[in-house]
Amino acid sequence: MKANFDEKRYISEREFDAHMAIVKDWTNSFIRDTGEAPTYYIRTFGCQQNDRDSELAAGILEKMGFRPGASPEASDVVLFNTCSVRANADNRFYGHLGSLKPIQKGERPLIGVFGCMMEQDIHVNAVKRTFNYVDFILGAGAARVLPYAISQTLLSDGAKRNTIDLTDWRGLGDDTSLPVWRADPHRALVTIMTGCNNFCSYCIVPYTRGREQSRSYEMIVEESRRAVERGAKEIMLLGQNVNSYGNDLRRRGKVDAPTFAKLLREISRIEGLWVVRYMTSHPKDLSDDLIEVISRESRVESHIHLPLQSGSDRVLRRMNRRYDSAHYLDLVRKLRSARDGIAITTDLIVGFPEETEEDFEATLRVMEEAQFDAAFTFLYSPRVGTPAADWYDESQQEIVRERFKCLVEYQNECSLASNKKLEGQVVEVLVDGMSRRDETILSGRTHDDRLVNFPGLLMSSFTCQEWSSNEVFVPHEVNRGDVVQVLIESAGMYSLEARQIQND
Repeated sequence: MKANFDEKRYISEREFDAHMAIVKDWTNSFIRDTGEAPTYYIRTFGCQQNDRDSELAAGILEKMGFRPGASPEASDVVLFNTCSVRANADNRFYGHLGSLKPIQKGERPLIGVFGCMMEQDIHVNAVKRTFNYVDFILGAGAARVLPYAISQTLLSDGAKRNTIDLTDWRGLGDDTSLPVWRADPHRALVTIMTGCNNFCSYCIVPYTRGREQSRSYEMIVEESRRAVERGAKEIMLLGQNVNSYGNDLRRRGKVDAPTFAKLLREISRIEGLWVVRYMTSHPKDLSDDLIEVISRESRVESHIHLPLQSGSDRVLRRMNRRYDSAHYLDLVRKLRSARDGIAITTDLIVGFPEETEEDFEATLRVMEEAQFDAAFTFLYSPRVGTPAADWYDESQQEIVRERFKCLVEYQNECSLASNKKLEGQVVEVLVDGMSRRDETILSGRTHDDRLVNFPGLLMSSFTCQEWSSNEVFVPHEVNRGDVVQVLIESAGMYSLEARQIQND
């Protein structure tokens, strides 16, 4: 792993501004020489925390004079934001990075890599050794170091240079002061804390994101209010374990530090907000106060993502999850009693080292009682540097795959049954945009975070088109970020099909 997080070097606010100015001078010169602004492309892997970090990186690049590029191959700066939680994310990153080697000529594209993988020596060394055309690497959550990294690269003499390793650098200051470029203006990702103290035996996050650090309550509320004033209908509060927000402050003696329940209540009351979401919740820290907020505040999403991971108490102990199946099911009962129709989704790992058939059957029993509305299901993936990686037995994978198939089939039945309950109902949907597969289909999400597809066209793309041979389709006035009413006509395992009806 990289150096202890307390041993990082920091860039001050003044230094941040100075390097922003250096890069801005370069982009101005680029525009004078070419008549066009230099372009950037960011490819993000992993969680919504990484999405948030990429939004900050994009905002900084925009402020320095860059504009979005159409592809990595056609851009002047290419950034990869990496994830170390799953092996497939590692493999995809290396594949995409390798694809840039044939086009890397002269000084462009300038290539940078940041994120969780760059907090691990094994990956840092691999990039330096195998992909030496990468210009710089940064750690996780290090957007404030980006102007320095780019300025150092631009100021180099142009000769063959080594990859600049800035993984031990961080920036001082709160994210609220950073420019942000939101891919979805109607949705604001707001980080409330970083890091994790749980040390689940399978998880690399505490080693890549460091210890828990809660952001300022006032800064979070300010950022959320500002986002809503600028058109956001949805706020997503982010943290590796949002339920532990403020715990680090209380450990340092601030006994009156606000809890996540208080923060969620405050943000839910912002006028103009349609829904506030949050992830991820850890069962061991889900308090009765938080359940009461979920029950009483209508703008708090009628959905909670509550990772179970395993229904076996023996496996949960080996995972270091610090709750048992009885406690978890008690939380499920409290949540369903507190809010009618709340959707409960989860994470499940199949094949954790030394999982027995009895352990697997215990997971199925908990699933049967909990009746999850949806689940993210994973085959156990060993992460180098975690305790569980040393317990991994590859010889068991054929059995594990059979268990995984069984679990997925059962969850698919539960997901379909849950979605079918909505058939014939009218629900509100926050419009995200056009379907990727069909420009005549719009998609969005319900208050309880279900994906809905329905016929329609965005006003920005509408040009009275023929809908069928017999009639002309005239859509309602729909834009991204609108909240519309739809009638659910059919349900699938992963989404709902609907038609829009006129709002009252």
